[in-house]
Amino acid sequence: MRFMKQIIAIVAYFGLLTSFAAAETIGPGGESATPSSSVVVSDDQVEAVQAGNYTAALLWHDQSDFVNAVTAGASDEFTRLGIEVVAVTSAGFDAARQRSDIETALAKNPSIILSLPLDPVTSAAAFEEAKEAGVALTFLSNLPSGYMHPDDYAAIVTDDLFQMGKQAADALAEAMGSSGTVGWIFHDANYYVTNQRDNAFKATIENDYPDISIVAEQGISDPARAEDIANAMLLKNPDIGGIYVTWAGPAEGVLAALRANGNETTKIVTLDLSEPIALDMVRGGNVAAIVADEAYELGRAMAASAALDLLGEDVPPFIVAPAITVMADNVVEGWHQSLNIDPPSSVTSAN
Repeated sequence: MRFMKQIIAIVAYFGLLTSFAAAETIGPGGESATPSSSVVVSDDQVEAVQAGNYTAALLWHDQSDFVNAVTAGASDEFTRLGIEVVAVTSAGFDAARQRSDIETALAKNPSIILSLPLDPVTSAAAFEEAKEAGVALTFLSNLPSGYMHPDDYAAIVTDDLFQMGKQAADALAEAMGSSGTVGWIFHDANYYVTNQRDNAFKATIENDYPDISIVAEQGISDPARAEDIANAMLLKNPDIGGIYVTWAGPAEGVLAALRANGNETTKIVTLDLSEPIALDMVRGGNVAAIVADEAYELGRAMAASAALDLLGEDVPPFIVAPAITVMADNVVEGWHQSLNIDPPSSVTSAN
């Protein structure tokens, strides 16, 4: 069994390398991506879904603006399809609590469960009863260990990871006039979501911008270390033109380091919306752009994929929603497109 897992890991690794050559996002097992726009319950199919008297449970990993937007997208689609949402939970990043949420939800006999599995091994056992009961399972980004499509789940839905990294590279290059030096702060963990985003940024800079050089690379696993990492980077490369940061949390630490050094010229790009990062961006600070996902669309696609599965339709195993580049001049539209809400008042009043 261990040997087989190693073989699967090697195949997935080389599939990941191939994806960068082909400039596309792939799933955790090397699955090809299907755009979320093609996963639609047609008007002709709505009546069949409504006749099923289906219900759904949304069992999330945490509570945030992102999760709220995914919930809104799913809930609006379920309303269109006549599917009642019987439970919405948040596990607070606690795998044991998520398992309890699943057990509680199953008492309500949902036809559909949408969820982000917190731990592949623990989640595999936690969702087993739901799987055996024939519940249509659609997962956000993660997949329980050993689960196979289409027998065990309807689909994985996530971001267009390669495009997120590529758009970050394009935005930083634009801010730097397509020349200069860059620092690359990547997620130092084996997680296909952040790995693909980070590596897509690096590949795009190296392949598309010959006058930009990545002169500093540093992995990060603890966002609290971001400021120290940035200070060390700036000490060795005081004239660095731009820094890519794997997501917005550690980007806040990088921004603090630049401010502490009196650096007003080094540009930052990062991924995922954040009030402090957006506020600096709209004020014309170091932040050049934020690349975000369409969280509302993620929820809609999750709901649609599960409904199609219940109808016996073929559902692609790996579905991706578009990425969007948010800059100072489109921050309001970007927030709406991503999260389906207005930006924080601090951001709009500063814009």
